[in-house]
Amino acid sequence: MNRSRLAKSYKSVLPYFLSLIISLPAFSQVTAPTAPSGTAPTSNGAQGNTQSGPRGNTGTTGGNTQSGAGNPQGTTQPGGNQQGGNQQSGNPQQGNDGQGGDKGKTAANQTAEGGDQSKVNTNTSTKLTPEEQAKEAFRQKIYGYSIFADKNLGLIPDLQIVTPTTYVVGPGDELKIYLYNYAESTYETIVNKDGFISIPRVGNVMVAGRTIEEIKKILIDKFAKFVPGMIGTGGEGARTKLMVTLGEVRSVKVFVTGEVVNPGTYTVSSLSSAFNALYQAGGPNEIGSFREVRVVRQGKVVSKLDIYDYLVNGKIDGDIRVQENDNVVVGYYLKRTEIAGMVKRPGIYELTPEEKLGDVLRYAGGFSDKAYRARLKIQRITSKERKILDVPEEQYDSFEMATGDSINVETVLDRFENIVTVEGAVMRPGEYSLDNSPTLKKLIENAQGMREDAFVGRLNVLRTREDLTIQTIPINFTDVLNGVTPDLVLTRLDQIVVPSRFEMAETAFVSVEGEVNNTKVGENEGKFPYTTDMTLEDVLVQAGGLKESAYTSEIEVVRRKRNSVAGAANAQISEVYKFNVNRDLSLNAKATNFVLFPFDQVIVRKSPNYVEQQTVFVEGEVLVTGPYTIVNKNDKISDIIKRAGGLTELAYPEGATLLRRTIVKNLDEPVDYTEVQQTEKQIKKGALTGDLPNVKEEKIGIVLKNILKNPGSFEDLVVQEGDIIRIPKRLETVQVTGSVLYPTTVKYGKGMNFSDYISQSGGFTVQSLRKSSYIKYPNGNIDRTRRFLFFNVYPKVQPGSEIFVPTRNAPALNTQQSIQTATTLLSSIMGLIVTVLAFRSLK
Repeated sequence: MNRSRLAKSYKSVLPYFLSLIISLPAFSQVTAPTAPSGTAPTSNGAQGNTQSGPRGNTGTTGGNTQSGAGNPQGTTQPGGNQQGGNQQSGNPQQGNDGQGGDKGKTAANQTAEGGDQSKVNTNTSTKLTPEEQAKEAFRQKIYGYSIFADKNLGLIPDLQIVTPTTYVVGPGDELKIYLYNYAESTYETIVNKDGFISIPRVGNVMVAGRTIEEIKKILIDKFAKFVPGMIGTGGEGARTKLMVTLGEVRSVKVFVTGEVVNPGTYTVSSLSSAFNALYQAGGPNEIGSFREVRVVRQGKVVSKLDIYDYLVNGKIDGDIRVQENDNVVVGYYLKRTEIAGMVKRPGIYELTPEEKLGDVLRYAGGFSDKAYRARLKIQRITSKERKILDVPEEQYDSFEMATGDSINVETVLDRFENIVTVEGAVMRPGEYSLDNSPTLKKLIENAQGMREDAFVGRLNVLRTREDLTIQTIPINFTDVLNGVTPDLVLTRLDQIVVPSRFEMAETAFVSVEGEVNNTKVGENEGKFPYTTDMTLEDVLVQAGGLKESAYTSEIEVVRRKRNSVAGAANAQISEVYKFNVNRDLSLNAKATNFVLFPFDQVIVRKSPNYVEQQTVFVEGEVLVTGPYTIVNKNDKISDIIKRAGGLTELAYPEGATLLRRTIVKNLDEPVDYTEVQQTEKQIKKGALTGDLPNVKEEKIGIVLKNILKNPGSFEDLVVQEGDIIRIPKRLETVQVTGSVLYPTTVKYGKGMNFSDYISQSGGFTVQSLRKSSYIKYPNGNIDRTRRFLFFNVYPKVQPGSEIFVPTRNAPALNTQQSIQTATTLLSSIMGLIVTVLAFRSLK
């Protein structure tokens, strides 16, 4: 007895530990082994983490299931699966016919004998051949195939359901008998191979082949003989109650044959249904029927299962529990059709003989939103070829389908059957229904009328003809409103354009030029939108007011002359009005009442007495470098140097230069005064010339020593705004460049002349043009070589000078010289070839 209890405890705990081990990461990717010939690996039917609840409640199947106290109710799903809420287990006083006890030992493994079940019960992805891939892709299109291909659905019987009262008991089943209320007792017994159970004081009871309900009645009669408070099945008011539940259920062997993915023999739980067995076999194959699955028992068909009833309608009428040696048979499909295009669920659907085209559409979920519903095109395969059938909408429910038919549901046309459009100066432009806007007047009314700027004298109706060409129909809408012209009847695709008066006229503006603070208005520089009764003061305010430099005593307004005599040589083309404006923009009475016209031009010139500060810059060896403001217009270089504190001891006045920057203006292009002003500001700040557009920089050679010795002399130049005076440090080198053997920089030496520096650079080359040699002094001055009789007189060299020797230009060869040169070269090459050949012959 102790050994039996130990075995039962071991069996109840084993699934729990197995589930924990399998859930570990190290085991989560283990591939199920391939079943040997005649057997198959254990199915997924009994897998899941077992969770033990209070009062001995233990879940064993179908994923993580936990049994708890409560109402043992549930809804049966295909294959006998029953999902109940909070089932009672272990405590018979709070449930009615609930399955109690330790369900951990009822999770019988479902196995198959025969067939390759490794494909069904493993999630291992194997590389398929192209032929297998094509077959699998075709299977995926078959409606219903995916439910059997998805092994995560877990279509296995739920062993944690309430004990069915119609369940037929057989050898191997474990029964649990509870007596409760007045007298309490519990009995656990297993049906032996002869169909009996053995109960103390009751004896052997034949239960095989009987339902749970029948067994309960028999046991009540037997226990009533000696249990206090219990009355036989015919009596009422019993104080002791009896309940019979299943413990561990037996396994049965069934056959799944015909057109299935993995036919063979399967050992399944006795709670399994035909659907469960079919799921274990992988479901129908690519030619198997989903509409008629037969359950054959002892040579007779006891049930027929239509899988579509479950998939479409949720019905499971024919899904009965299988018994020992039942055969689930799947035959060939009889009629199958494919539907594609604009339906909610395209695919291949199997039809029964009486089903029509409308049933195919229903299986496909109906039309999608953009489907063309008025007519369907069906391709049918005849005995020789294919043909097209057009089926109108009214025949969908009566049209007879044939196997192999292909339906293509097209999209609706990308066009409107009743659209008219209105654009332009209306309150609500857009697209409107021709049904509600049959005429032009009604369409304008539906668009909530025209805007105030609408030009009603001419509307354009763009009409699309039958050949898709566009016809323009002009309409005077004023005449339509007054009844002079009949209202225009619109047609589909008419487009009505209501122009605006503003769109038909040039945009009116007033331009302001000169000394104002703001002339930028978007992309229109100096142009301000014209408004009715606009005054000079208004436009000056919009322009940001007057600059300090503005000449307020004479502001001009130039107006176009609209009535000038055409062709006259002295015809007046504009009128000029002059006004005196105060700094606060207040005007005299004449100017105040002056109203501007569109396209007037306001010119504010610079005051002749206004001069902005002008700055020059001193750099290098002076006592105080930096910017210096020109005090008067006659300030000269000596004045600026004096204000800078004079030269330092390290200054080299012979190398002093004056850098002058001026703005270059292209006479062929209009002057951008704003850009000129910005450039002048940058020059005042001493910005580099390379950073400024349209600025020319020139280096003026000066003799600073003479300027400082004789201030005010002709060499003492008047400085200008932006000038830069640079005084370098004492220089001690001379640079030699050009046509010399080794251009270099040589240390300056007293007593060395031009030729000495040439010698230190390697001397002249053959191509040197000696008489054209020149020298550039540090202050920017140039001195050239001169000729005296037959001799070259070279210039004097100062520290920091640069000597340059030009290269003699080689004379161009004429045609005859080119031919002679080529002939000579060719002769030399031929002579060399003859010499080489003669040398080889001697060897």
